[in-house]
Amino acid sequence: MIRKVTSGDRSAVRAMMLEYIVGFYQQPAPASEKLDLLQAMLLQGENGLQFVAEEDGAYQGFVTLYFTYSTLRAQRVVIMNDLYVRDQYRGTGVAESLFRACEQFTKENGFAALQWETAKDNHRAQRFYEKMGGKQGDWLNYTSS
Repeated sequence: MIRKVTSGDRSAVRAMMLEYIVGFYQQPAPASEKLDLLQAMLLQGENGLQFVAEEDGAYQGFVTLYFTYSTLRAQRVVIMNDLYVRDQYRGTGVAESLFRACEQFTKENGFAALQWETAKDNHRAQRFYEKMGGKQGDWLNYTSS
């Protein structure tokens, strides 16, 4: 079942977020207070939100969306920042269900587009996004630490 994250999901989703940050991307865990603020903001739903895949109390994965604007489109767009599925649920359709929920949310709420990025070396994700109809864009991403 794919649904919006609620306050009752907070600790389970936080555990998955840390698996994603620390385990998958091998980054340092953010300070607990920062995660608290991020989760509180996402629960409000104004600047972003999360969907969770959960069945019979088993949390399978999550996706995080942020809302911003595109000057070129003169409209709001959705940025899919994270799509994470726990190892034991990969290849079972959970990722596709989460992705489709994002597409549906984007359309139902009048956003111009759903956009996302993935790591250059995450070839599995790249194949998945291509399967879902995604096209690699013409823009290069830059980051300032």
